[in-house]
Amino acid sequence: MDRPAAIAQIREACKNIALQFMKLHPALPGLNDAETMSDCIKAIHEMTVQLETIKKKVGKLERADDSTVL
Repeated sequence: MDRPAAIAQIREACKNIALQFMKLHPALPGLNDAETMSDCIKAIHEMTVQLETIKKKVGKLERADDSTVL
């Protein structure tokens, strides 16, 4: 797999993960447990931050590739 294909695959996976994260929020109140809900929201936030780190790193790598094209 070449770099552009790898970047596209990573971006698609990140998008799918983010969509799944969004499905968690509406379900949390159904747990009827404030502490668990709070902990889950914190964990989702932390995972989202890590996902954004991946996206930024991939974007930076892609921009570096673009700047070398003449």
